[in-house]
Amino acid sequence: MRYKKQLPQLEKPKGRYFITFVTWERLELTPEARQIVLDACKFFHEQRYELFAVVIMPDHVHILIQPFPKSETEYWSIGSIMHSIKSYSSKQIPKAMLHIGKVWQDGRYDEMIRTEEEFNNKWEYIRQNPVKAGLSITPEEYPFLWETF
Repeated sequence: MRYKKQLPQLEKPKGRYFITFVTWERLELTPEARQIVLDACKFFHEQRYELFAVVIMPDHVHILIQPFPKSETEYWSIGSIMHSIKSYSSKQIPKAMLHIGKVWQDGRYDEMIRTEEEFNNKWEYIRQNPVKAGLSITPEEYPFLWETF
């Protein structure tokens, strides 16, 4: 059974979001595939969004992001940002690992950040995710964690 939550339905100008998306049937990404996803997440940083932190785990991704204005009346949507990341990476991953078929589960979990405390807690959660999973001793040692300072 897959759990799919599509919030928030309404996106807010200047909103900051904590987003999680998961591989199809918990497919484990190789280090090369994780690097592809990391590069895809960073690609539009400072163009379509501010990327604060991202971690690419073997079977899921956590990202802390703030979309930029697309025009005077419109912001880049979470949906379009996620489509870009998932679409590009799903085409590149089969070149890096033996996998044919779907790479990402449909949908995502996203949560609008409402306070600085919540923002800082989500950032620290992203940093500690590889440590808690036993993939590194410190966040800084994990090669698929990226953050602005």
